[in-house]
Amino acid sequence: MKFFKIKSYAKLNLSLNVIKKVPKKLHIIESLITFINFYDLIYIRETKALKHKIKFFGKFSKNITKNNTVNKLLNLLDEQGVLKGRKFQIKIIKNIPQKSGLGGGSMNASSIAKFFLRKKIINLSKKKLSNIMKSVGSDVELGMNFNNTIMSKTGKLTIKQKKLGLYTLVVKPNFGCSTRTIYSKTKEQTRPKYNNPKSSFFSIKNIINSNNHLEKAAFILNPKLKKLKLFLSSLPNSICVRMTGSGSCMVVYYLSKKKALKGLRLFKKKYKNYWCIISKTI
Repeated sequence: MKFFKIKSYAKLNLSLNVIKKVPKKLHIIESLITFINFYDLIYIRETKALKHKIKFFGKFSKNITKNNTVNKLLNLLDEQGVLKGRKFQIKIIKNIPQKSGLGGGSMNASSIAKFFLRKKIINLSKKKLSNIMKSVGSDVELGMNFNNTIMSKTGKLTIKQKKLGLYTLVVKPNFGCSTRTIYSKTKEQTRPKYNNPKSSFFSIKNIINSNNHLEKAAFILNPKLKKLKLFLSSLPNSICVRMTGSGSCMVVYYLSKKKALKGLRLFKKKYKNYWCIISKTI
């Protein structure tokens, strides 16, 4: 049986507001989310083996444990009998770095779940599917639709079809950030802003005026990250610079590819050993 190929896109948090701290858990947040044309590649096919076979390849495939999101998803589907005993061979080429805030692992799980739904391998109600996604990981449900998304404090996701058309310089220092640690050190809180989702939230003006409340804690824990943002903010022609998720990736947003490429050239002169890409919102 042939392999099916799936693109699992990276997500960006255009904004991330912490609404309330929850002891020993991830906080209650709201966020504006978009996706870029940069992705892991997933190859999947059914197998006659007695167990699922999952292998990771590529530059960022090292140190992925058996407790990864894809394994979690398949185990949950097996436990609930949703796959009806069918087993799958899955190969994932990891182009998206780990501990970056780009949601690579979460998007892998949601991309596979979408494939199962599209091929009618599974049949689940929206509520049951949502519960499974949340059990796999807090970000997984975001990847069920690669469109601009407004996440309210209740976790409700509102999809907006508006195209941003922004170019991005995405950079990652030579260290990652622990999501749990960053959240545990975050003290900043604000009132909800996205209870009434509007397309205007994705306007350039609103994006520029938005924030990521996790940055302050990330900068205290990793001073190099603060210095990185200061340098990126000095690059010409950018509209804003923001950390995505809990980091460690920083994203510079541009209105044209030419301006983004100029930013890339200047960045590489100073930071020769940091990972970086140019991409565009999808």
